[in-house]
Amino acid sequence: MKVKIVSGWSNPGGSTLHHIGLTNLLNENGYDCTFYGPHEWHLDKCKSAHIQDCRLDPEDILISHFIQLPPSGVKKHILSCHETNLFPLRFMPTEGFDEVQFVSISQKEWHGVDVSCSIIPPRVDKISWINPKNNVAGVIGSIDDHKQTHKAIKMALEDGYDKVVLFGKVTDPGYFEKYVQPFANQIEIRDHVDDKEAMYGSVEAVYHTSIRETYGLVEAECKLAGVPYRGTENNPKILPDEEILKLWKKVLQ
Repeated sequence: MKVKIVSGWSNPGGSTLHHIGLTNLLNENGYDCTFYGPHEWHLDKCKSAHIQDCRLDPEDILISHFIQLPPSGVKKHILSCHETNLFPLRFMPTEGFDEVQFVSISQKEWHGVDVSCSIIPPRVDKISWINPKNNVAGVIGSIDDHKQTHKAIKMALEDGYDKVVLFGKVTDPGYFEKYVQPFANQIEIRDHVDDKEAMYGSVEAVYHTSIRETYGLVEAECKLAGVPYRGTENNPKILPDEEILKLWKKVLQ
């Protein structure tokens, strides 16, 4: 039996980090798991390959995400759902899934579909953090209307920080120009940063004002590391690896 994770997104993002973490966790515990995606960012972070190289066999367990696949004839097909309005299940056929994995109760309730499901949060990295005491705040995540980056910047400046560093890609240029560009003299954009300890270690606090988060990975990382966090609160459930593995074993069996 092989576990194959097939996603329509493998660039930086919470879902990609989840699938990288899950792939590593399963391989560390006796499963043969490969993460297939259309981008290259995930390729050096776990057992992985490009999506075009995925071949499914009848004995495989398929975990699909952010993609609609034709009938695959596999042993079991699990949908790993990390979105709300970007992938609304109420408007999609769900008969082909044996199980749906959500990351939080609130996300499951938002979708409001009657399916066999499990709630399994992602792995959360334990990051070592030392306050740099530099009067700099950080905003982590894509820069777009959904994340409401400008509100996080404004909150940080009103709290007295001299500068706000944005860690994320500009995914909505129109939004950026209209709402974020006016803060040009008080912000620094560093794009996505893979080294989380370096990222968190360069700021005194993190601000996050997303319209809606299905889990709240940034909040969870801050909570574990002791980094002051202000903004949207999801109170994400943080589980140790052994608990996450136990929940996945039930789904995979």
